[in-house]
This record gives sequence, C-alpha cells and structure tokens, in this order.
Amino acid sequence: MKILKFGAKWCPGCLVMKPRFKEIEANNPWLKTEYYDFDVAKDMVEKYNINEVLPTFVFLDKNDKEFLRLQGEVEKKKIIEIINKNKEK
Repeated sequence: MKILKFGAKWCPGCLVMKPRFKEIEANNPWLKTEYYDFDVAKDMVEKYNINEVLPTFVFLDKNDKEFLRLQGEVEKKKIIEIINKNKEK
C-alpha cells in the first residue's frame, strides 16, 4: 500500500496533517508515502484529478490502483484504522 499526500504551503489543513502523518510514518516504517505540492507537481495533480480541497490523501494498492481517497483534516486514529485494515493491499 502507498499513500499519495497532496498539499500546499497556503493550506491550513495541510499544516495540521503534517505532524500527524510524520508520527504515523515513524510508527509504520514499511508504509510508502509520497508528498506532492499542489502548486508544483502539476502532472501528479492532473493525473489524480486533485482539486483545491486540500489536503488530499490517495490510497493505492500494490498495483498502484486507487482504492480510497480522503480530503481535509482526518483524525490520526481513522488513518491508522484504514492503514491496518488495508496493509496487505
């Protein structure tokens, strides 16, 4: 499983989510994550149809197929539940 994280410097919710994800990543070193800046990574923003509702988290299975998308501030507990439930994907 891989999580694509889309955010921007001007996004208040992104600032809230940054330390949450840092903690999740530290506790799950096997988890693959990639961060893309909405204003810089236009190719990825276009590829995944990311709109200005940020942050956006795109969950991909091992075949890089999207199976879940979350937007906005998400509780750490909910993200951990999703990761644990889908870690074999």
